[in-house]
Amino acid sequence: MDSGDHDEKTFSIGETPQETRFSHVPKCYDISPSDRPTLDPEMADVVVIDLAGLNDPDQRPTIVKNIGNACRESGFFQIINHGITQKVLDEALGTAFGFFNLPTTEKVRYMSNDIHKPVRYGTSIKDGMDKIQFWRVFLKLYAHPLNQWIHQWPDNPPDYRQCFSCFTEKMGEYAMKARHLAIELMGVITESLGIGPKYLGTKMEDGLQVLAVNCYPECPEPHMALGLPPHSDYSCITIVLHSSCGLEIMDTSDATWRLVPELHGALQVHIGDHVEVLSNGLYKSMVHRVTLNNKKTRVSIASLHSLEMDEKMATAKELTDDEHPKKYKESSFSDFLDFLSNNDITEGKSFIESLKIN
Repeated sequence: MDSGDHDEKTFSIGETPQETRFSHVPKCYDISPSDRPTLDPEMADVVVIDLAGLNDPDQRPTIVKNIGNACRESGFFQIINHGITQKVLDEALGTAFGFFNLPTTEKVRYMSNDIHKPVRYGTSIKDGMDKIQFWRVFLKLYAHPLNQWIHQWPDNPPDYRQCFSCFTEKMGEYAMKARHLAIELMGVITESLGIGPKYLGTKMEDGLQVLAVNCYPECPEPHMALGLPPHSDYSCITIVLHSSCGLEIMDTSDATWRLVPELHGALQVHIGDHVEVLSNGLYKSMVHRVTLNNKKTRVSIASLHSLEMDEKMATAKELTDDEHPKKYKESSFSDFLDFLSNNDITEGKSFIESLKIN
């Protein structure tokens, strides 16, 4: 296939790049040279926090301090002994791979550009609208309250040859456990800010959970494209499970992208925009992007946790005074969806920047 051919070739609706079997990266995925990833990135020095002693009064203060330091320094850390068994993690990833391996005709049943839709499949951030496309397909799922949404989730992959159970059973179990963990971590984060583990009351328990199940197919020229552009998450926190390396985080000390190393059984925790607002900028939402691989497909399951749809997150009054005035406007999950509808994040427009008070 020569360059003229691959520039003109396009996806059939709902197809993944892998299904289209490009031998080159088409022009619509080709990012500018200044934004291209290196094929040999430096590894990030990532804090790993052991949660085993979180409920031990003697060990909890150290864990709270370590999480607070990680939130302040990078907005990112990995956790081990988090209470979710390897079996649950493996089955969730296996179910995700099973869904993306389904025929395109099955997946496009869930295809939509309506970002408010509770179950949505897509092949770009805004299919047919993005100036630059990204080498990803995704399935977005509202996940709390689970009994309200789960009947709308895919019913495939079904039970077959005892390899997979239905999608909802195994993904649903992971979703519930990730949500419990997220609520626990948010209590630690507010405690580390000095405003107490109960600061948000029941707002996280009553809040939203959205699963972003992402597939990043093999890419013939992984230095030419990205799976996702640089961004921070619109959540309070995001818990990420993935099948292999691919996440890069920005080292703000020298503006260098570094690859997050693989740690089997660990989960990644991203601080989101709403914690930056809550903390009045003491904790920063973490800027990250997703790179690609020319040898294997990568799957990730990002569990994003926020307050209720229209519940505003505001800066804690305890963290403001005459010397530290309020730096952010309050906002809700609904406000983010409106921002996403009206802005192109592929051009570097950032939700958190729109909240800053000049």
